[in-house]
Amino acid sequence: MFAPGALAAPPPPGTDVSVSVTGMRSTKGQVLACLTTRADAFPDCAKDPQARKLTVPAAENLRLDFGGVPDGRYAVSLIHDENGNGKLDTRLIIPREGYGFSRDAAVRMGPPSFKSAAFDVGAEAVHLTIRMRYLL
Repeated sequence: MFAPGALAAPPPPGTDVSVSVTGMRSTKGQVLACLTTRADAFPDCAKDPQARKLTVPAAENLRLDFGGVPDGRYAVSLIHDENGNGKLDTRLIIPREGYGFSRDAAVRMGPPSFKSAAFDVGAEAVHLTIRMRYLL
């Protein structure tokens, strides 16, 4: 029971952003996820100290929760790091592990642009579905 005049803790700032991952070819390894507002840091978030990064065990019905984030324009990138070495493995620049992007942004000659993967976060909770893709 609250004491008279006591206030409840305020809700965490920001809007919840979550992602359901589909198309996983196995439950080996882990999924590396990155949520950023910076086009120059997409898709790996290395240049964005404010980026939200998650590393979770791979699973069939995987849901990622980035928590409450401030309003803005964001993009998400995913890697299915099947061997658990913390990076996307390639063979002759072709990804050997799975990857995915918000808005199912197309991959042409390299990763998609931030603009093609970006979505807006405002007052409503955001739930995305990202399909994992594999080339090899």
